[in-house]
Amino acid sequence: MLAGVDLGGSKIEAILLDGNGKALLRTRRPTPAGDYQATLETIAGLHRELEAHAAQQLPLGIGTPGSRSPATGLMRNANSTCLNGRDLQADLEALLDRPVRMANDADCFTLSEAVDGAGRDAGMVFGVIIGTGTGGGIAVNGRLLGGPNAVTGEWGHNPLPWARDDELPGPACWCGKDGCIETFLSGPGLAAEHLRRTGQALPGPDIVAAAAGGDAEAETTLARYEDRLARGLASIINVLDPDVIILGGGLSGITRLYETVPRLWKEYVFSDVCTTALRPPAHGDSSGVRGAAWLWR
Repeated sequence: MLAGVDLGGSKIEAILLDGNGKALLRTRRPTPAGDYQATLETIAGLHRELEAHAAQQLPLGIGTPGSRSPATGLMRNANSTCLNGRDLQADLEALLDRPVRMANDADCFTLSEAVDGAGRDAGMVFGVIIGTGTGGGIAVNGRLLGGPNAVTGEWGHNPLPWARDDELPGPACWCGKDGCIETFLSGPGLAAEHLRRTGQALPGPDIVAAAAGGDAEAETTLARYEDRLARGLASIINVLDPDVIILGGGLSGITRLYETVPRLWKEYVFSDVCTTALRPPAHGDSSGVRGAAWLWR
């Protein structure tokens, strides 16, 4: 059996999987806002629940916001800022008295979908998160691909490819740069684009609903989003040439993306043919915590 925890900004979710990927137990608790020690204790409590159900000791896999610096071992770039500068892995191993494996939440999503999800039949999977932020991960033959800087798949902090004049220099990003892909393709990025164009403050789901209802301004906002997503993913295809790209996060539920974006990206992919598939996740918002458990696969 495999134990996984997804450390989110609002909730911490835990799962117990059997060796075939069947969920034996799922449980969650609110994330203690801004309290590092309480976060550790919450994770430990969830882990104890999993071990009690399994009636055995279990190592833990954990998906985290941000990533662990390969230079210092300390957390960095986490939007749950109380984690930054902390040795989360060492602190959890000391508290649990169990080994812990960690990966970025986008990597966990990608691993889950590559092992037994929408990319189970693919040699190379690029997993995409388009939600509060914009992240990604790469899996090859069901295994995560990593690198020496622990930034594999972080396409959200590259510039938007083939930028138009009215897209330059681009919105300011929290990372300190302007015009990052994340500022255009995240949920807040979609809402900000609509506000800039129309002066109307609408969340992403309302923009999608308005476009479906025939609202011309919402349709223009969504069409611009689709073209930007096509450009962003075409740049990934030109570098990695993945078999499948799988969308996760809140905006992955926009069903028209799966038809429109592959049609649009053909203009930007450096090939006379593009057979890369664009798919929704098989496990939905459970993929992150499942991928955390699969870190011990």
